[in-house]
Amino acid sequence: RSGKMAKSTKLIDNEVFQAYATYTAIVLLKMMLMSLITAYFRITRKAFVNPEDTASFGKGDSAKKYLRTDPDVERVRRGHLNDLENIVPFVGIGLLYALSGPELSSALLHFRIFAGARILHTFAYLIPLPQPGRGLSWAVGYAVTFSMAYKVLKTVLLL
Repeated sequence: RSGKMAKSTKLIDNEVFQAYATYTAIVLLKMMLMSLITAYFRITRKAFVNPEDTASFGKGDSAKKYLRTDPDVERVRRGHLNDLENIVPFVGIGLLYALSGPELSSALLHFRIFAGARILHTFAYLIPLPQPGRGLSWAVGYAVTFSMAYKVLKTVLLL
């Protein structure tokens, strides 16, 4: 099976694709959770960016004080942005990688390390943990995506 393109008619039966789907769902759900965490921090810190979001706190000047930035909200938002910058490429490159016919053990290693690195990155961002923890978890996930891209190009390169 190694080195052969997966047949699209039997894709859901392909173990590598099943692993890809599993770990992609995990990291996408984790990324979606960041939206809920952002909302939680906005509500508990009473820090909003849209005037209509402050309507329940009064009108006019009494509500305007809630139109502000908060360091905790911004920290969560930066973590979410980092997810977007790293998980989206993983989804695309990981799909190409899964379709390029890697060994299941190699694919699982890539997918598990990436998912673990992104989860650790989120904890490092939200707690916050001292550097280099967050930087290392980012670098590990980035290296995994780069490794998959390299293997895709090595397998299917047509220049």
